[in-house]
Amino acid sequence: MRLYLSSYRIGDRAGSLLALLGNGRHAAIIENALDNISPAARELYRNEAYDPVSELGSLGIVGTPLDLRQYFGDPEGLRARLSQFDLCWVTGGNAFVLRRAMKQSGFDDVIVDMLDNDEIVYGGFSAGAVVAAPSLEGIHLMDDPDEAPRGYDRETIWDGLGLIDHAIVPHYRSPHPESAAAERAVRHLCSRGLRYRALRDGEVIVWTENRMASVELRQRIA
Repeated sequence: MRLYLSSYRIGDRAGSLLALLGNGRHAAIIENALDNISPAARELYRNEAYDPVSELGSLGIVGTPLDLRQYFGDPEGLRARLSQFDLCWVTGGNAFVLRRAMKQSGFDDVIVDMLDNDEIVYGGFSAGAVVAAPSLEGIHLMDDPDEAPRGYDRETIWDGLGLIDHAIVPHYRSPHPESAAAERAVRHLCSRGLRYRALRDGEVIVWTENRMASVELRQRIA
């Protein structure tokens, strides 16, 4: 299983991302964490703040937008589409909105299966990294869990994808608007004795451990 989980954008380990990809250079870009803002605001953000196609392109990676809303209720169609890519790059925004999109499209099951079979690399930052954890506990202090754009189920999903064995708190002690909220999330997780890793912007987790082996080890320890 190949994961590249960043606090903010590509971060400081771009070479590691390329190493994970090997000869692969095609990425599906998933931006559904931003579905709670208007299309005009998204376009402004892309033009003036962050364009994932350009960022990946600077590394020689060809990025193609993939909207999970087009696959709500069609996990087989989504799997067929994802099979055409080497990397799934999931951007920031609201982690709870993103998690809803992953559930309604079947992405959560599809990506776990593809990763277990080493068919794709999962990469992402901020919300895209947060959802790799076992749970979104604590992230409710950074993102509104009740955000549900039109076409989304309103039920809040607290389970993460379970790709790693601890929570991720992005933007920790960084020059980012959510840095103060990240401090609150860390205190919350500490108070409950939950495992986490707080990432400063620029920091990245590169994870190549087999997911099932990690799950079995945790079960034996428990």
